[in-house]
Order: sequence, then structure tokens, then C-alpha cells
Amino acid sequence: MLRLATVFSGIGSVEWALKRMGVEHKIIFACDNGEIDFKDLDADQLKKDVFKLRTLKKQQDYINKLLTNQRRTNFVKQSYLANYEIDEMNFHHDIRFLDGVKYRGQVDLLVGGSPCQSFSIMGYKKGLDDIRGTLFYEYARLVKEIQPKVFIFENVQGLVQHDNGRTWEIIQDVFHDLGYNITSTIMDAKECGIPQTRRRLIVVGFRNENIEFPAPSPIKLKFTLQDFLENNTKYGNFLSKNGKIVIKKEPAEVDDKYYLSEAVLRHVMATGSKGYYIKPKIDLTVARPLLATMHKMHRAGVDNYVTYKGKVRKLTPRECMRLMGYDDSFKIVVSDLQAYRQAGNSIVVDMMIKILNEIFSVEDFK
Repeated sequence: MLRLATVFSGIGSVEWALKRMGVEHKIIFACDNGEIDFKDLDADQLKKDVFKLRTLKKQQDYINKLLTNQRRTNFVKQSYLANYEIDEMNFHHDIRFLDGVKYRGQVDLLVGGSPCQSFSIMGYKKGLDDIRGTLFYEYARLVKEIQPKVFIFENVQGLVQHDNGRTWEIIQDVFHDLGYNITSTIMDAKECGIPQTRRRLIVVGFRNENIEFPAPSPIKLKFTLQDFLENNTKYGNFLSKNGKIVIKKEPAEVDDKYYLSEAVLRHVMATGSKGYYIKPKIDLTVARPLLATMHKMHRAGVDNYVTYKGKVRKLTPRECMRLMGYDDSFKIVVSDLQAYRQAGNSIVVDMMIKILNEIFSVEDFK
């Protein structure tokens, strides 16, 4: 049985990939703070205080006591616990306060990626000088402490170009210094069977330095965005069989609340301003990258809109989940706003399926 652990877990792209593939596995731990931070506390001191505690239970109790003062809900954790089997004690709040030593020798595959904002092409480009960028070192710390057989690290493609490639060189050096043989590749969702343009950097590291990892090859896209719409494939008809998406076409109506008013339609079809221009387009056959902020309804040069019976609407949360590779058995237990955020922050499940298939071809987890 594959022993899995994830950080920056989100709604569980690799977990759902294994589920769709029918691979027997056990989730050892997951970790995601749901964007709830301990803003008023010294993180370094808090980390020292937590790591002084000898047992995992005492560490978790300490963090949970602090969380009760935040009076905020971790909606990511809510979605995760609704869809996966895991002891709540093994769902951690923050990678900085996760003691990997407690899990040494218990994990075969560690998956995660530090927040990508600081490495984004469109972002501030502060990289490792940004506090979010430095969370990469926490990921590397966990690899060192846990010593998984394999790790998968993902991030935005802009990481490779950041600071003229120097940031990427540092990250590669860190992984090599940990004793792992790494292979990296840029993957696009539309080359993995999902009609969405979404490119990510995927790094796979093997503790066995003799393993040669085969680069995943792209597959021909057989679906369009329209196939994923609830108007054409009603809820319950978007399924997965042996890791492959199976669609049964059957029309259904979509709630009126997703249709755009005339005023909103005029806004989203505007051509842009202040030197920022992307030609507005709707009814694309391959979706633009889903954004965590798509609930705000950006212009049609950024977000995805579709036409049905002469009316324009935004995508539903279920359609967004489909475009991230989550079939209709995935439970959406949060509000639309939170569901949009969670879909936009996820990794495409089918991308993980392709990576896992290649890993299983060269690494035995028995």
C-alpha cells in the first residue's frame, strides 16, 4: 500500500488522482492552513515551542489551541475531510510547524509545492526574498526529515525564469544536496486530457539515484470545454473509470444566478484600460487558466464565460471542479465563493495521474 503525505494539500489533487486510478493508498498526513495565518505571533519562536513537545498529539493540541483564537474557518480543511479518509490529528495547519521527524520512515510519496505567488510571472518577482518564497525551504526540510522514497514538487512555470534562472538553480541545488535524483518538466493540462490551458512546473525526486525518470508524453485532447458544461453533461454524468474521464451527454438547466446581467456583461466584455489589453472572448473550446479569484468575474480576456440559449454565464463551481479533473463524485461542501477559490488553487488531477503512472513504472512502493 502506498503511503502518501501532502503539504499545501488544497483539495487533494494527488489524493483524487490515486482515487480515480484505483491505487490502494493510505494518507499519512496532509497540511493546509486555508489562508489562516498566525499574524500576531513570532513564527520562529512558535516553531521552537512546538518542536519542543515530544509527541505529535501535544504538538497538534498546542496549535489547535492557538487556532481557536482565530475565529476563522479553514474551508480547505472542510473540503479535504469531506472527501478523504484521514485522522484529523494528521491534518496539520502550517508547514512551518509540522515536525517531519515524527513521520520519518512512514511516507513513500511526499507531494506539495510552496505558494506560487512569489514566483509568478505576473507577480512581484521577489522569489526567495519573499516570505512565501522561503516556504520552499520548509518543504525541503520535510524531505530531509521524512526521507520519502519519492517526492513531487510543483509550482508555476515562472519559477524557472525567476531572477534570470538563479532561483531555480538554488532550488535544484537544495534537492541535490538532500541526496535526491531530480527530473523537471513543464506540463500543460490540455496535454493531459483536460480542456484548459494551465502550465505547471513539476519536479520529481527519487531517493534511489539510479532511477531514470521518463518524461511524460502529451496525449491528444479529446474533450472540449463544452463537454464539461452542466448544460451538456448534467451533474452525475461526469465520471472516471480506471483513471480516465467518462462523459454521458445529457442536458440540464443551470441556476439563473450564474447568468450575467446586462451591466456585468458590458463590464466583462470591455476591452481593457491603463495599458492592459487582452481581447475579450467567450465560448472557448479550451478554457483559460482558472483563477482563484474568478468569483470576482474578471473581463472575458481573463475569465471563462459561455453562452447557452442566447444568454452568457460564468462557469459553475462544479464545472470548475471538472476542469481541474475532479469527477462528480467529489463532494463540494463549501460556498460557491470558496469552491471557486479551491478549484483555482488546485493542481489538475489528470496531470498528477500522468506523473504517477510514470513514477509507478520505475519505482516499486511495495
